[in-house]
Amino acid sequence: MATLSDVARRAGVSPATASRVINGSSKPVTEELRERVLRAVAELQYVPNAHAQLLARSHRVAVGVIVHDVSDPYFAEITRGLQRVATDQGRLLMICNSYRDPDRELEYVELLRGQQVAAIILAGSGYHDATFTRLLNEKLAAYEATGGRVAVIGRHEHSGDAVMPDNRAGGRLIGAELYELGHRAIGVVAGPAVLTTTTDRLTGLRESLAAHGLSLPEHRVRHAEFDRDGGVAATAALLDADPELTAIVALNDSMAIGALALLRSRSVAVPRQMSVIGFDDMPIARDVTPALTTVRLPLVDMGARAMSLALDPGAAAPRVEVLPAEVVRRDSTGPAPEITPVRPRGVGSAAPVDSRPPAAAGGGGPTRPSPRGGG
Repeated sequence: MATLSDVARRAGVSPATASRVINGSSKPVTEELRERVLRAVAELQYVPNAHAQLLARSHRVAVGVIVHDVSDPYFAEITRGLQRVATDQGRLLMICNSYRDPDRELEYVELLRGQQVAAIILAGSGYHDATFTRLLNEKLAAYEATGGRVAVIGRHEHSGDAVMPDNRAGGRLIGAELYELGHRAIGVVAGPAVLTTTTDRLTGLRESLAAHGLSLPEHRVRHAEFDRDGGVAATAALLDADPELTAIVALNDSMAIGALALLRSRSVAVPRQMSVIGFDDMPIARDVTPALTTVRLPLVDMGARAMSLALDPGAAAPRVEVLPAEVVRRDSTGPAPEITPVRPRGVGSAAPVDSRPPAAAGGGGPTRPSPRGGG
């Protein structure tokens, strides 16, 4: 494997000059010398040392991104937006999965600071944890003091640039949607209570129901992990505790898919016997059966905007961009049924009686127009 000295020897220059050309140093080099060095690099198939390039350049190239789990469709979509802007601006993306472990997030901030990244982006919910929040802000402040930039996606107790999905408004939209469909007995499959995202979405839902004279009692809210298995477990707990439910709100689409799976395993027809509505509008939401009614967040745009803010040092004051939520109506919700309550597992019951005409084959219930056009 060729070395820097080999390149310098072939080009007839000093190793220092060869290094300045290869690593993009701001120190001037004549065009004739630059061409000789680059020709030697091509002839020898020399591969430069990335760490040396970082030290030689006058600007930082890499951007660190801390997400909860990039395999989660929510974060995968956000990462698409981050990557799109990073690629356009010639930046390298370093992605760190915290798996919702606050201590790991703190460690990643230190590691990224040591790598001298140009910016750190925190993509995901904040935590209701005063100690963690204080430690995180201290570490981010130390990083910003070295010239680094910080942007966050979601509600964090950090004073800086932020892209905020309107989770609370999304919760209110769900409440209004289900009320208009006649649902009064509503259960919630919620994420971990420690996450600010869970709080915001649940708060919006409660506000909407309260505006219509309804309450959401605690026994109709079940917290679990923000994934499919969490949705299965929480839905099972809701049905076993409260057979009067006619609608289930899942505070993300992964949990909603788990809810649909549990209902299918218990032969509960969706939406004829139970409506299900999710949150986020992951790509798979339109492909499950029945297609999932959900609240759409512009996930790719959230990532793109956060990267743009992180790489733009122009503003003196922190910038906060709030991106709107909207309901996407598909096939998993319908009018509240007048039926025999869904029985807990293990309790015998007669076949439910539906006062409405039977649904068309394959549809799982009435299909309403979708903003996605055929979603």
